[in-house]
Amino acid sequence: MGLPGSGKTYLAKALKRYLEQNGQISYARALNEHIGGFDCKVTWFNADEVRKSYNDWDFSNEGRIRQSLRMAEFALKAGGEYVICDFVAPLVEMRNNFKADWTIWMDTIDAGRFEDTNKAFIPPEVYDFRVTEQNCEKWAEFIGNHIIDNCYRPTFNWQKETVQMLGRWQPWHKGHRALFERSIAKTGQVVIQIRDCQGWQGSNPFAINQVKELIKRDLDPLYQGQYEIQIVPNIVNITYGRDVGYKIEKEEFDKEVTNISATKIRKEMGIE
Repeated sequence: MGLPGSGKTYLAKALKRYLEQNGQISYARALNEHIGGFDCKVTWFNADEVRKSYNDWDFSNEGRIRQSLRMAEFALKAGGEYVICDFVAPLVEMRNNFKADWTIWMDTIDAGRFEDTNKAFIPPEVYDFRVTEQNCEKWAEFIGNHIIDNCYRPTFNWQKETVQMLGRWQPWHKGHRALFERSIAKTGQVVIQIRDCQGWQGSNPFAINQVKELIKRDLDPLYQGQYEIQIVPNIVNITYGRDVGYKIEKEEFDKEVTNISATKIRKEMGIE
C-alpha cells in the first residue's frame, strides 16, 4: 500500500520474482502434483489491472471501499503459496476489509500525482514493513526472507530487559541513530523517551509529533516492534539512591559521530 508513484508495483514485481525463486512450495501441492524442484507459485493482483477488468474507475470513498472488497475476494480465491496485491488503500476501512497477513507501506514520497488521493490518504498505524526508499530489489530480498521464514516483526515485551534513551532529539540525527544501534545490541529492545520541551530556553523548535515522526521514519524500516516511544516531562535530573538494579552508562563514539550537533543541524535548516 502507499500513494500513487511510491513504487508499489515495482516492489510487487520484484517480490513476486524473489518469492518464486526462493520460496518453498506447500507440502500439499508437492504431493498433489507429484513433482519437486519447481518454482513457488505466487499470484499477483495489481489494482489498476483489476479496475480495468471491471471498467470501474470510481475513486469516491464508496468506489475505493468496493475495490478493497474486490481485491480481498480475489486474494482469498487465488491459488498458490503467496498472493500479492498492490493498491493505494488510502482509507482505514479498506485495510480492515482486506485483512492482509503482511502489510508493506511504501512511504517513499510525501505526495502523489492525484490531489484527491493525497487528501484521502491516512498514514497507517499498523503495518509490518515501512519502506522509505525506492530500491525494489533490496527490499524484495529483505521482506521476502522474513515472509519465507514466517519471521514476523518482534513485539515489544514490557517485562523484558530494556535500554532507556532519554533526550530532546531536536532533531533526531545520525548520532542518535548510532546510539540507538549500540543500545539495542545490549538487550534487543529500547524505549526512547522524548522530553516535552518545545520552546524551552528559547530553542528546541520541534514539536513532539515532529520529533516522534522523525524517529519512526528512521527506525521503522528495520526496528519496528523493537522499540517504543514515550513522551515524558522536561526531565533535567535523574536521581537514585542505593543500587536499584540498573546502571547509567556513557557511550563513547569516534570523533565523526561525537561531533554531530543538533544545534548545527538546526542552523543549517534555518531554525533556532
